[in-house]
Amino acid sequence: MKRFYKTVDIEGPTDGVWRILLDGRPVRTPGRVHLDIATDALAEAIAAEWRAQSEKIDPNSMPLTSLASTAADRVGPLRGPVTDQLLGFVQSDMVCYRADSPRELVARQDACWQPLVDWLEQRFDARLTVTSGVMPVSQPEAAGRAVRAALAALDDDALTAVSCAAAATGSLVLALALIEGRLDPEAAIEAAHLDELWQAEQWGSEDHAVERRAVTSADIVAAARYHALSRPVAGGGGFPGA
Repeated sequence: MKRFYKTVDIEGPTDGVWRILLDGRPVRTPGRVHLDIATDALAEAIAAEWRAQSEKIDPNSMPLTSLASTAADRVGPLRGPVTDQLLGFVQSDMVCYRADSPRELVARQDACWQPLVDWLEQRFDARLTVTSGVMPVSQPEAAGRAVRAALAALDDDALTAVSCAAAATGSLVLALALIEGRLDPEAAIEAAHLDELWQAEQWGSEDHAVERRAVTSADIVAAARYHALSRPVAGGGGFPGA
């Protein structure tokens, strides 16, 4: 789509929200609702994405706009289904499925992932079962209830960030650790790609694998930044917006 506007301004706060104005008109989401933004810091960052567009608009260069639209169009109106989808990770979370060999990989997984499993239990009283191999293991119902309660306590923006991070990492544990500040984006990226990076050390990386990691890494960074900027105090309860 060609750039159809000249000026980008910020309006607000009005009733506690900010809006982005393109030539004086408020931005709408793909669902045709106004893009209401929770904080001035997030509004400034989203406005910067619109200002940075050249002759043609590149949606891939606007991750914060995309996440804000997702919060408005999907997460807010559909919290129940979104939560149910995230709870699917409880039964299949990557960090609960460990290799049984070689020893170097087993040790690396245990050192990186087990502290996060322990943290989840301490933080949310959600105790997950860890296994070796690929055969599925049933997680305790109490863990699912505890995680559901943790997700229910999140506002729409935080739940959006968790959903984005879980999809990128394949792990709800990593996603929650990211927005809770237990992991910074760099550590979350390393934990999410641990197996791939170990394989690359042994036999090298294929181009498509490198490209895929770049995409998922960008999503992890975007989720962390979106969460940080959407907090009432910029950067509070998350990571700096830089």
